[in-house]
Amino acid sequence: MTPNPPEAPRTPDRVARIQAAWARERPDLDVTPLAVIGRLHRVGALLTDRLCVVYRRYGLSEGEFDVLAALRRAGEPYERAPGELAAHTMVTTGAMTKRIDRLERDGLVTRRRSATDGRGRVVALTEAGRALIDRAFTDHMRNERTLLDALTPDQAAQMETLLTAWLAHLEPPHPAP
Repeated sequence: MTPNPPEAPRTPDRVARIQAAWARERPDLDVTPLAVIGRLHRVGALLTDRLCVVYRRYGLSEGEFDVLAALRRAGEPYERAPGELAAHTMVTTGAMTKRIDRLERDGLVTRRRSATDGRGRVVALTEAGRALIDRAFTDHMRNERTLLDALTPDQAAQMETLLTAWLAHLEPPHPAP
């Protein structure tokens, strides 16, 4: 059952109060962008907090979850080169190395030389890593559904359309996952 959509706040939220203060202090500036950008920033931070609860339940950081998920999405044999992982998780190769080190230490991934490039390395999910990401991702999707159920299906569809269009404008094209 889908809950009723949230009503507009009866009292000004944090963003509205900040926007009003800036409008008062800087009437020469258009502060209307704060209404959208400020709320997106708050929603993003609150969503991250709620998503990380699930990751921690499985002993993972957000970045480690990302690495395991990128390997799992790769399909059989669930492996990628470290540079590919960095591109598919949008982190630097230096940050990727630290994540892989910890995941390898925990027995969730292995590293080996590439069969096609003697200098290259390949990171692969272990059976334990695959089992963990499958459980964690199932819980993650359940959590995302719960979070999104605060909106009606029409509101969620509108949000997806708007965010897709805006993201296409802001983000450069990247390789398909």
